[in-house]
Amino acid sequence: MELYDILIHPLVSEKAVNMIESENKIVFKVNKSADKIQIKAAMEEIYKVKVEKVNVLNDTKGNKKAIIKLDPKFKASELSSKLGMV
Repeated sequence: MELYDILIHPLVSEKAVNMIESENKIVFKVNKSADKIQIKAAMEEIYKVKVEKVNVLNDTKGNKKAIIKLDPKFKASELSSKLGMV
């Protein structure tokens, strides 16, 4: 699987924006077949940030979401502004 096929797009919701501001986490919709290691590698390679932790969940609509906690050296708020989320 290619790196650019893993991360589909960032999710913007009230809860996701609160996570960006308070917990240094960013939420992405990801490919259903991607695992945590692939998600971490894609995030670090594409956006040039250091990932501390990845949590994955499947929602009731059949989508797969990744909650990505960034290393304290990197700010999720800066990344989200580059992506046009906030």
